Amino acid sequence: MTLQECYAALEGDFEGVMGRLRTERLVQKFVLKFLDDGSYQLLTESMENGNYDDAFRAAHTIKGVGQNLGFNKLFESSHLLTEALRGKDLDAAAPLYEQVKADYAQTVDAIRQYQASL
Repeated sequence: MTLQECYAALEGDFEGVMGRLRTERLVQKFVLKFLDDGSYQLLTESMENGNYDDAFRAAHTIKGVGQNLGFNKLFESSHLLTEALRGKDLDAAAPLYEQVKADYAQTVDAIRQYQASL
């Protein structure tokens, strides 16, 4: 799997991230580092424990990383969750969290497939 195919699998913006980071090597470095980021774990624990302030911070971090790396699908869902948590709209946050979980799984699966092909 190429890096461009990885981006297609995670429904991301390969051209956009290449425009920002300029080299495929640099994009690869940050894409692989994404697997080590603890924000999703914090989001999951915080949502399960009802700690919505920490959940907001974690969702906001995922949103920022998703935007910077061109993970468009994950960025969109985490943006919506961030805004729901910012407004303390917990009724809206629950289904949005489920969407973030699905988009995160899709993103990580694509990255792991890419990593395995290296």
